[in-house]
Amino acid sequence: MVFSSLEFLFLFFTATLLLYYAVPKRFLPWRNAVLLAVSLVFYGWSEPKYVLLMVITIAADYVFGWLVGNYREAGRMRAAKTALILSLVFNLGILGFFKYYDFVVSNLRLIPGMSWLPVLNIGLPIGISFYTFQALSYVIDVYRGDAEYQKNPVAFGTYVTLFPQLVAGPIVRYKDVDDMLQKREETVSLFASGVRTLTAGLAKKVLLANTVGELWNTFSAVPENSRTVLGVWMGIICYTFQIYFDFSAYSDMAIGLGKMIGFRFLENFNYPYISENITEFWRRWHISLSTWFREYVYFPLGGSRCSKLKTYRNLLVVWLLTGFWHGASWNFILWGLYYYVLLVIEKAFLGRLLKKLPSFVSHIYTMLLVIFGWLLFVFEDIGAGFVWLKNMFGIGTEALFNSGDLFDLVRMIPFLIILCVAATPYPKKLFYRLYERSGAFRNATVVACAVLLVISTAFLVDSSFNPFLYTRF
Repeated sequence: MVFSSLEFLFLFFTATLLLYYAVPKRFLPWRNAVLLAVSLVFYGWSEPKYVLLMVITIAADYVFGWLVGNYREAGRMRAAKTALILSLVFNLGILGFFKYYDFVVSNLRLIPGMSWLPVLNIGLPIGISFYTFQALSYVIDVYRGDAEYQKNPVAFGTYVTLFPQLVAGPIVRYKDVDDMLQKREETVSLFASGVRTLTAGLAKKVLLANTVGELWNTFSAVPENSRTVLGVWMGIICYTFQIYFDFSAYSDMAIGLGKMIGFRFLENFNYPYISENITEFWRRWHISLSTWFREYVYFPLGGSRCSKLKTYRNLLVVWLLTGFWHGASWNFILWGLYYYVLLVIEKAFLGRLLKKLPSFVSHIYTMLLVIFGWLLFVFEDIGAGFVWLKNMFGIGTEALFNSGDLFDLVRMIPFLIILCVAATPYPKKLFYRLYERSGAFRNATVVACAVLLVISTAFLVDSSFNPFLYTRF
């Protein structure tokens, strides 16, 4: 079940709000229990066979956190470290088995004499990469003393399973929501803000991401011997917009849903397509994942507080893990290494040069490299991706363009302009400027939200194309 589905919006979430607010505000533990129950139902709706795995993860990490917290209080840091290591082995072992076993075995079977290893064709539990990292952040935060261990198993279970960010993030670190599990502010203004954020995310997903995603599917379905240079460029540009609006819309909806039940999640995207270098791009894209790797991998390795050689080594580890986190496929590993190389080059000398160039030149440089990066990302068949790359430069294409491409381009121009504007902070800035200055405009937002909800619902009823790309990671 995805957020942009009719069953979620008009059945599941409506019932959740009724159940949640039926419990008096002073009984917060019972509200947490409601959230835990509905979150397990939400997860089981799509993955009923993996609910037990989720429960086992909650129980195990609650015990690990309890052990680490008690050992810390007793001053037994060696025992606390042992419990932390067991937690890492447990969580990463489960993630490794379900997500990477078949990939590793399939590659080992290429070695002579290793063909006896069985490929199990294991199904990937939805959201396992996200909730595993959240569970790990809890135990690590407790070990570091950044958070108190959670004595209430229901509250801890609520943290791990909280349905707004369960299957596709943002990755919420325990120390960021610890206080909200014990006491949270639930106000009319926060709820209204959540409705606006949810509605904006839904419209972004349904009206922008889905529409441009269908265009990408059309371009990518063109047979190799019929492609044109213009056609392949328009195709990968469409995917570039699709993955941003799709994933940022999910994060917006998650943040909006969280506000409606008293949780404030951190922003996960900060308009990455306005970046003027790759370093800036990764400060703005999937912020929660970058933060997680920075806090729990890069800094513990020494970060940049060591020699240049070790700093580059630390970056290599982070970007190998970042690529592999996205999927058990060589293209994701290459995608991570691609960004590693770009970031090292910028860190070594290019970053200083880019600052001296006009901003539009730096922006073009960044977006071209990001587009080539998405080419690595979208094609799990590396050979097919390489063919598409050659086509972008006229190698193996039928022509530079054809009449169909020109028709598609003219037809797409207004929509592409909308996408470009929507990928900048200006619409949001304009909205809040008017919202703060005009009471009439503030009242009109209620009508605007209702109109957007009706239009988005109409699109959902009329179309069967409604994927969320990041739920598979």
